[in-house]
Amino acid sequence: MQIYRFPNIGTWKDILKRPEHDHLKLESTVGAILEDVKQNGDTALKKYAATFDKVQIDELAVTQEELDASAQAVSQELKDAIAQAKRNIELFHTFQLSEDESVETMPGVTCWRKSVAIEKVGLYIPGGTAPLFSTILMLAIPAKIAGCKEIVLCTPTAKDGTIPPVVLYTAMITGVTKVYKIGGAQAIAAMAYGTETVPKVYKIFGPGNQYVTCAKQLVNKEGIAIDMPAGPSEVAVLADDTCNPAFVAADLLSQAEHGTDSQSILVTTSEAVLVAVESEIEEQLERLPRREIAAQSMANSKLILIENTRVAMALLNEYGPEHLIIACKDDHFIAQQVINAGSVFMGNFSPESAGDYASGTNHTLPTNGNAKAYSGVSVDSFFKKITFQRLSEEGLKNIAKTIEIMAAAEGLDAHKNAVAIRLKK
Repeated sequence: MQIYRFPNIGTWKDILKRPEHDHLKLESTVGAILEDVKQNGDTALKKYAATFDKVQIDELAVTQEELDASAQAVSQELKDAIAQAKRNIELFHTFQLSEDESVETMPGVTCWRKSVAIEKVGLYIPGGTAPLFSTILMLAIPAKIAGCKEIVLCTPTAKDGTIPPVVLYTAMITGVTKVYKIGGAQAIAAMAYGTETVPKVYKIFGPGNQYVTCAKQLVNKEGIAIDMPAGPSEVAVLADDTCNPAFVAADLLSQAEHGTDSQSILVTTSEAVLVAVESEIEEQLERLPRREIAAQSMANSKLILIENTRVAMALLNEYGPEHLIIACKDDHFIAQQVINAGSVFMGNFSPESAGDYASGTNHTLPTNGNAKAYSGVSVDSFFKKITFQRLSEEGLKNIAKTIEIMAAAEGLDAHKNAVAIRLKK
């Protein structure tokens, strides 16, 4: 772990730097995969399954029989937990729906906006060492609430060509319309371009490794919408003397076990807290089944001692964390100072795990500093907003002079004429 005590503001940028990759090499590799899938469709997808996942896939689409069988393979205890999380997520996201309202901007000129669901969306669910079935809840539920007609899901298989039953079960109960056995950058390509088996979608959602993230960014350049730029997961904890160091250490480690390039940062106003958290991390780390992954991640973690909360918040807003935990006495007051963060967890009894799974908020959040400009996934992410307007004859007369003067000033006579011709009639 890297410890910094009262760092000068001029050093913040270097201290807060995220893990970096060779972007040019990465884009070249991923670009070749995208082009291959675009040209060769299912054949390329099966080839990459054999090359990267070491599995022979004959049928890319998951059958209804496989979906039905998944329900039998999931314990009732886990089903009940998923059901509780599903209820909370549905409640929070349904609350985000709003009525379309109209406004008369001047007599005879009425404008309004309508929310229309994106018809076809694609969800990417990572596999690997920790199949993230919780991400299906976070993506499919708001898509269903928004009214998306086609919800396509891609996820990699295990070496035996199967998908974990809990992934299939969660997809089935959340309204996913089709599941495909495809992982990595090639899955993004399949959903972006369409193949003989996989339908083309209009917007792609979901987290993934550097290859998946790069693929999403590259297809976005070609006009395929994505949820947000994303990178390795991250958490920042702001703690004072009222925190429980064991809780803070557990939060930092919960993020570290995601992957070796995950980032965990502690910012504290107390030397005693810094020392106690460091000790707790070392103790708890030894008990984790994924300690090797977490240990590599924690080797790059930062423990930062800051003189006061005001400066601490300035540093954290500069960092713009995906997750921000405020384990402080005045958490409500401090939370008002948050400008850049994906999701905020307030108080000693609000672990990041709550938002990851079941409290109701969405865990698909901007990383890599993108919280400065992007929001996490919500129901709005699955809508497009279409504006409407209707001018009566009186309305056009009332606004005509303004339009004509402005059009003439821009030298766009056809625009001016579109108004004038109506007035003459």
